[in-house]
Amino acid sequence: NQPNQTHDPYIQVMMAGSTLRKVKSRSWKKNRYFRLLEDGLTIWYKSRWLPPCDDHVTVSVTDLEAVREGHQSEVLLSIAEEFPAELCFTLVFHGRQGNLDLVAESPDEAQAWIQGVRMLIHKAQTMDEKERLDQWVWDWFHKADKNKDGKMNFKEVKKLLKMMNVEMNEDHALHLFTMADKSESGSLEIEQFVFFYKMLTQRDEVWKVFQDYSEDGEKLMLEELQSFLSVEQHEGEQSAQHAQELIERYEPSETAKKQGAMSLDGFQMYLCSQEGSIFKPEHQDLYQDMSQPLSHYFISSSHNTYLLEDQLRGQSSLEAYIQALKRGCRCVEVDCWDGYDGDPVVYHGHTLTSKILFKDVISTLKEYAFRASEFPVILSIENHCSVEQQTVMAQYLRQILGDMLQTTLLDGQVPQQLPSPQELKGKILLKAKKIGGLEEYVDETCTDEVSDEEEMANCDAEMSKAKSKMSRELSDLVVYCKSVHFDGFEHAHSHAKCYEISSFSESKAKKLAKEAGTDFVQYNTRQLSRTYPSGLRTDSSNYNPQDMWSVGCQIVALNFQTAGLEMDLNDGLFRQNGCCGYVIKPNFMRDGNTQFSPDKPEEREGYKPLRLSIQVISGQQLPKVNQKEGSIVDPLVRVEIYGVPQDQAKDETSHINNNGFNPVWNETLDFTIHTPELALVCFVVEDHDKASRNDFIGQYTLPFMCIQPGYRHIHLLSKDGTAIPPSSLFVNISISELT
Repeated sequence: NQPNQTHDPYIQVMMAGSTLRKVKSRSWKKNRYFRLLEDGLTIWYKSRWLPPCDDHVTVSVTDLEAVREGHQSEVLLSIAEEFPAELCFTLVFHGRQGNLDLVAESPDEAQAWIQGVRMLIHKAQTMDEKERLDQWVWDWFHKADKNKDGKMNFKEVKKLLKMMNVEMNEDHALHLFTMADKSESGSLEIEQFVFFYKMLTQRDEVWKVFQDYSEDGEKLMLEELQSFLSVEQHEGEQSAQHAQELIERYEPSETAKKQGAMSLDGFQMYLCSQEGSIFKPEHQDLYQDMSQPLSHYFISSSHNTYLLEDQLRGQSSLEAYIQALKRGCRCVEVDCWDGYDGDPVVYHGHTLTSKILFKDVISTLKEYAFRASEFPVILSIENHCSVEQQTVMAQYLRQILGDMLQTTLLDGQVPQQLPSPQELKGKILLKAKKIGGLEEYVDETCTDEVSDEEEMANCDAEMSKAKSKMSRELSDLVVYCKSVHFDGFEHAHSHAKCYEISSFSESKAKKLAKEAGTDFVQYNTRQLSRTYPSGLRTDSSNYNPQDMWSVGCQIVALNFQTAGLEMDLNDGLFRQNGCCGYVIKPNFMRDGNTQFSPDKPEEREGYKPLRLSIQVISGQQLPKVNQKEGSIVDPLVRVEIYGVPQDQAKDETSHINNNGFNPVWNETLDFTIHTPELALVCFVVEDHDKASRNDFIGQYTLPFMCIQPGYRHIHLLSKDGTAIPPSSLFVNISISELT
């Protein structure tokens, strides 16, 4: 049966189709015809009322994250006077894809689309493994049924196989087709196609594992499943109870369930589920101690948060703040400059990037700061404003944020150590220069340069002007994050306060890490430090955050708007602990007397290197890289380790020719991990190309400490970090002590 709820009145409106106005800017507003396709999960739109042909765009509901109602985007706010709020809505996508801003012809029509799409998003998010698979098959059937007669002939099937990245000789394809065509009509209807798809996706490598534990080759009895869980999945004590739960949860056959057994279908479903994934389920939710000082955590942090593109010409945008905060970012940056009419603006100074109002950024922060995480957000101010406009900034911060802004000491005492994320839940901390300290004495160091990221020059000569450049009102809002110039580790050790924070360019931080790794680790047990990308990276590229985390830097600011390896590592580290943007540092990086040095991991107390062995078995339904008719990928898998210098390593399988659908490698890659607590493991799938660089197919990155050993699926992500189901890798992982 068709997976949707066609009888719902909202869905009926969407399926009948509507003319909606697509808005890109104040001047770009065009009518487009939108409708929901029969699969209930694809929205299709085009510029003219024509029969289905090639000039349309499709949006999959699974790519949508939310629907915003009314004037909830910069674009719709800019045309608010022209179109009332009850006609307007915004479709928001996962990842970095831009919003779709739409205006309906009537409030009723707007409501039908708003509520209808919300309903479909909810349904897509709550589908179980089996429904998801059915949906998949349904999608493929629709894509391939070119003449829309609800049947698929052999010619259409051959085209479909190419679309699905399957290279298969014609005889074999015809053999499967004939087996599925039970009515011998020369075409397959949806039910027969499901059977065809099942035969096509039969996984021999899963069947082999199943056979190893099943006495009759038909099913796994409870004890057999338990034995598989304890031997292969390393589950120990809990395997008996877990076996029972897995049968309840994943076995599709009622008969097998009654016998307390699991069929091959159920077994495959369990292996493809979240529980069968490589990521330890117990590390997905909030599981860490959140009551330690802020300096004991890595904090997900963004640089030039206001940019959606590069820093020479890019768009400054409130959406960029929303996207970063949605990804769990807990430290955002605001570059403030004097605006024309006394209203401060935010943009990348001295460049062609567009400007947004400071007050709008603060309103956006109020709205979105705590949607993805309840733990504190640090607002890092790069201040280029006159004293007058700094005072205006202070007024906006107080008025808009109110109690959210932490402006007083938690217990009225000058702290010896920073407060914890737990104590600061729901609070925004201002990071900026401050006149004097919390002890109310005027600081003797130079407070002349109001901006962090410009080197502090001519300090002494400017000293006298220092106080005149800073607004007292803004200064008073700084409590736990006072920006100061870094005068070396010795000076910090004897003079610095825990609430003082310095910023380091990537080159400065790397130099310090190399010359004085242990000092840097010790310094970071007590004080926060922020690192940021070199000013030469005008393309908004990123540096490798791992080098900074390895010496305990907490606020490693990255350009969130730039997809790539560095953001994959950031997403990987912060995927654990409920994606709350805080990850506790290993205990040897929290002890003030630590002797840990990332360059000499073997010298630390409790040093226990591990061997990581990854058998890369197979891949499933990898996406096509090249949409050209008839091109099929030649995939290879590379595993990359990031961590302390000695742990940096990579190794890859050979490539498989012409098979993105079900390539089988069966190759083992081995690694030695010296500091497991700091290591990240990155799985990259690429399309091998003899002549030029390999093309990226998908990746997945996670902390070494979050890996579940055993037979696991790795659910691949796009370059943008969004899911691309059902693309996956099937691996067998073992972790052992190095003897």
